[in-house]
Amino acid sequence: MLNQSIANDIIYEALSLGADFCDIFVEKSKIETLSMNSSRVKDIRSGVDFGLGIRLIYGTKALYGYTNSIDKEELINLTRLLAEQYKKKKSDIQNISFKTKSFKTIKAVKDLDSSLEEKIQKFHEIDQKIRKQSELISQVNIGLFLRHQEVEVFDSEGLHINDARPYCRISSSAIAKDGNEQATGSWSPGVRGGYGFIEEYDVDSVSEYVAAQAINVLRAKPCPAGQMPVVIDNGFGGVIFHEACGHSLETTSVEKKASEFWDKKGTQIANEALSAVDDGTVDNLWGSLSIDDEGMETQKTQLIKNGVLTNFLCDRMGEIKTGHMRTGSARRESYKYAPASRMRNTYIEAGKFSLDDLLASMGDGLYAKSMGGGSVNPGTGEFNFSVQEGYMVKNGKITEAVKGATLIGKGGDIMQNISMVGNNLDFAAGMCGSVSGGIPVTVGQPAVKVDKILVGGKA
Repeated sequence: MLNQSIANDIIYEALSLGADFCDIFVEKSKIETLSMNSSRVKDIRSGVDFGLGIRLIYGTKALYGYTNSIDKEELINLTRLLAEQYKKKKSDIQNISFKTKSFKTIKAVKDLDSSLEEKIQKFHEIDQKIRKQSELISQVNIGLFLRHQEVEVFDSEGLHINDARPYCRISSSAIAKDGNEQATGSWSPGVRGGYGFIEEYDVDSVSEYVAAQAINVLRAKPCPAGQMPVVIDNGFGGVIFHEACGHSLETTSVEKKASEFWDKKGTQIANEALSAVDDGTVDNLWGSLSIDDEGMETQKTQLIKNGVLTNFLCDRMGEIKTGHMRTGSARRESYKYAPASRMRNTYIEAGKFSLDDLLASMGDGLYAKSMGGGSVNPGTGEFNFSVQEGYMVKNGKITEAVKGATLIGKGGDIMQNISMVGNNLDFAAGMCGSVSGGIPVTVGQPAVKVDKILVGGKA
């Protein structure tokens, strides 16, 4: 997308002005979105965005700028502007000899050439099947997100690399209403891949799940409050680990000592039953990447092994500032952001217990079948997460549905209190926001048993 000779001139200029390192990130993205509510198409959008970003590193300082132009003079001027406050002439600069790097491509779900009419027809099918589940369903919302991102990276170490990244995600939600009471059920899977994912979408199962969740929550009683054991089910239950622990393991936080774990590498930070990884190499997963946004191949990074903190997620600046090795975790929303250490597919690894084993061992407590949103302070690890669908457990058996439950605690505490890990590992797609914008990530876990945690509720 960018001529090598122009890239060479930009990097030569940066190094001539005293930069220790320079890289160029080029991006072209085609995005298509479609949404429906009240059984009508509400929004159809498509477009293409192109631009590039230039980064100069001076010691531990990074300077970043971006533009939509590929005019050589404009790019040289941008480079000079970035270097203005740090520039110092160097006389022994050599032209860069780029070497195009090959890498293993992570597999993606196949694409499919479908017309807008066919996509709308699929939406109507989903809408009708959800509504048929119950007369209590008053509203259905459906959304589709398609993105094809092409990236190219050049750097002053001679790297030249290209990659293509397809993304596809569909969201379905239902609102059940009875008098003044209403509740929501939802499911929003996503993959690394194209529209072929939607054609293989199990509409019947999704419709039943979304409607049943909304109705179960609608009929649920208020959750009691207090400290109690909790079993958090698989898939999106992993959002707690992602938020309450994962962000604290990114060198974006570690380098500022704004993480409760910044100096805990090699120490026991979790129950020995817990092991966790961040793996960018899993075929078809929403958060997978062949290369990161600095052009480094992604990898499987063991974060915690048998409760011991073994690694952080690290980009180039993280390595410069902390000394931890890069892990292929440099990510950004687009060329408008400088890269930062970010998660990819982050999950607790499977254990040996069944869900029934976990429930039976807890006696009385709460079963969090599905998690909702929440908030966390990475510096302290304090979090507050809502339970989307929950049930009380009596004598190890699931009983009545409850609503309004929240899980309140600290990342370090909850990991110490996860004493049993299930064997039903599953994943869920999400969007993660941080200093380098919003990016596709996968969260995941098997069911886990937390021996004690504070549960907020209204009963």
